[in-house]
Amino acid sequence: MGVRKKIRAQQIKEEKKQIAFAKLTGCPTSPRKMRLVADLVRGVEVEKALQILKFNSKEASINLEKLLLSAIANWQAKNEDANIEDAGLFVKSIYVDSAGMLKRLRPAPQGRAHRIRKRSNHVTLILGSKNVSN
Repeated sequence: MGVRKKIRAQQIKEEKKQIAFAKLTGCPTSPRKMRLVADLVRGVEVEKALQILKFNSKEASINLEKLLLSAIANWQAKNEDANIEDAGLFVKSIYVDSAGMLKRLRPAPQGRAHRIRKRSNHVTLILGSKNVSN
């Protein structure tokens, strides 16, 4: 490996140390409802985001709170010697994608049937660090 590639590889490795992510797959909530809660915490510091999710009345906030705690634990596993308060962690990006759909039929009058689509979603949460600890 050349010197330039080695230096660039080390830079990328250091940048990856500053971010941590967590994924929630197949959550049985519609993506639209989950996006409403995800928009509340996008770009917010971790402590404030946890408080927002804890006191939000929507059911999707329970799953997002667990996901945020998981991302924090992943960050701690990467940076064992670093302190969370000093790092200045924030929600760098969070996005909600639709997942598989359960399709059901509901009986309707006169021999008809209505479709019921039970939607689910995938959520990806990426944490970033404001303070670089070097």
